[in-house]
Amino acid sequence: MPEARIPSAAELDWLTRRAVAEIIPHDDFVKAIKSGKALRLKMGFDPSAPDLTIGHAVGLRKLRQLQELGHTVVIIVGDWTAQIGDPSGQSKTRPMLTAEQVNANAETYLRQFFKIVDRERTEVRRQSEWFGDFGLAEVVRLAAKFTVAQIRERADFAERYQRQQPIGVHELLYPLLQGYDSVAVEADVEFGGTDQKFNLLVGRELQVAAGQKAQSVFTVPLLVGTDGEVKMGKSVGNYVAVDDAPNEMYGKLMSIPDHLIGDYFEYLTDVPDKDVAA
Repeated sequence: MPEARIPSAAELDWLTRRAVAEIIPHDDFVKAIKSGKALRLKMGFDPSAPDLTIGHAVGLRKLRQLQELGHTVVIIVGDWTAQIGDPSGQSKTRPMLTAEQVNANAETYLRQFFKIVDRERTEVRRQSEWFGDFGLAEVVRLAAKFTVAQIRERADFAERYQRQQPIGVHELLYPLLQGYDSVAVEADVEFGGTDQKFNLLVGRELQVAAGQKAQSVFTVPLLVGTDGEVKMGKSVGNYVAVDDAPNEMYGKLMSIPDHLIGDYFEYLTDVPDKDVAA
């Protein structure tokens, strides 16, 4: 069994507090980290646009911290779910992408991941490895694991339903497809932004249904974009790309509102807490 270094008390405090929104169940995660067993840490990315942003870097930096203890990162390239479009936090249905668009975007992602995470301790997996063989029978069996009532518990779906805005059947499948990724790679922990919490919890339930131990869920805060108003995102245009030229990145970062400076330092740097607070 692969082993990992057990963190010191100070390292564990930093790991579970700095740039962390919620860990579910917290005690299970801490116990696993203290066990010395190398864990499989999953994080998924839909290549819906060509670039990763520094908003993605919040979770990737946390993964890098755990890699340095000896844990394995499993990056999921959502080449299937990207064609659906993640409905998390959306007030309307996203446009569907073609396989060609998704694959072109994925190529840039694969290069950009390793600006942050350690290539030697990272597995990159594409959803098409398991969903490529899925037939209608498998899709129906997967859909049978959840009810419409459960899916409607998602705040974004509930709001759209109340407003009588359309919700595509393909969108209802999105959390199940993302959750099944955890079964496919046998994840011990899944990472994501706070807007992904429902999807990550679906992964826990599907793992239990498949006879696996339920993954821990580790959510990180959402980085507000350069406009100071909403989550950093490529569709909004308020983002700083991981691949931006230094001068361009500097210019964008200088435009962020003053009240966000503390968040950017907390989420994206190792500057000590006392200096950030000052």
